[in-house]
Amino acid sequence: MMFRTHFTAAIFLILLFLPAVTFNKFIFIAVVLICTFLPDIDMSQSYMGKHKILRPLQWVVKHRGIFHSFTLTLAITLFFMFYVPVLALPFFLGYAGHLISDSLTPEGIRPWWPFKDEIKWRIRTGGKTEKIVFYVLCLVSLILFIRILLS
Repeated sequence: MMFRTHFTAAIFLILLFLPAVTFNKFIFIAVVLICTFLPDIDMSQSYMGKHKILRPLQWVVKHRGIFHSFTLTLAITLFFMFYVPVLALPFFLGYAGHLISDSLTPEGIRPWWPFKDEIKWRIRTGGKTEKIVFYVLCLVSLILFIRILLS
C-alpha cells in the first residue's frame, strides 16, 4: 500500500479508538501515526526507511520479512504492556494496521515469521482498488470525526 493509504488507515484507527482512550490522547495519536510507518524501515524507498542510518539494517533483513510479521508486533506489544503500558495499544494499532493493509496486496505478508505461510490478496499498490480503499477510509474517517465532534 502507498503512504497515503497507510496514513489514512491510521487516522481511521485513531478516530475509531480515540473515544475509549483514557490516557493522554496526544500520545495515543502520535504513537499510532509513527508506528504505522515502522514496518517499512526495511525498505530504502519508504518514508521511514529512506534515512541513511537504517541502511545497515536493510542489508541484513528482507523487505516484508520479520518487520512485516505479527510475531514481531506481538513481541513488542508485550514488552510495552509490561514496561510502558501507555504505548502498548497505540503501538499495536499502528503497526498491525500497516500489516493488515499490506496483507491485502499481491506481495502480502508472512504473518508468523519465520514460518513461510503468507497472507495476500489482490489490491495492487497504487491501483484503482487501492484508490477506492483510500477514499472509503477518508469518508469513514470524516464520519467518525464528525461523530466525535458532536458527542
